[in-house]
Amino acid sequence: MTDTTPLRVLVYSDDVNTRQQVILALGRRPHPDLPELQYVEVATEPVVLQQMDAGGIALAILDGEAVPAGGMGIAKQLKDEIYECPPVLVLTGRPQDAWLATWSRAEAAVPHPLDPVQLAEAVIGLLRSRVPA
Repeated sequence: MTDTTPLRVLVYSDDVNTRQQVILALGRRPHPDLPELQYVEVATEPVVLQQMDAGGIALAILDGEAVPAGGMGIAKQLKDEIYECPPVLVLTGRPQDAWLATWSRAEAAVPHPLDPVQLAEAVIGLLRSRVPA
C-alpha cells in the first residue's frame, strides 16, 4: 500500500442521514499522516458481510442502532467469522452502551449524537494501526 492508495472505510447504517453524518465528520482525510479515505456506504447486513468477505476494507463503522440488524451483532459476527478482521467501530445509542460494544469485540465505540472530534480521534487511532509507518 502506498501513501496515495486510499483506505476503504465501510460505513453501515440503515439510515442514510447517519451514514452522511459519519462521512461529513471524517472528511476525505481526517489526519495528514493518513492516506485519503474512500467510503463504502452500506444499508443492509448482507451487503456488509459481502463487502467484508471480499476484503480490502481498512475499517468498518457500524451503526449499533440500525434495524433490523444492529451494528453490534454484525460486529460480533465479523470478529467470529473473518480471519484477521479489520478494526470495527460501533456507533452506540448512548455513552452507557459502550459495554455492549465491548461484548461485540469492536475496537472502539462512539455514542450518538456523533461528536465529529471524538469520531475522528477514534478512527485515526484505529487506522494508524493499519498503515505502515
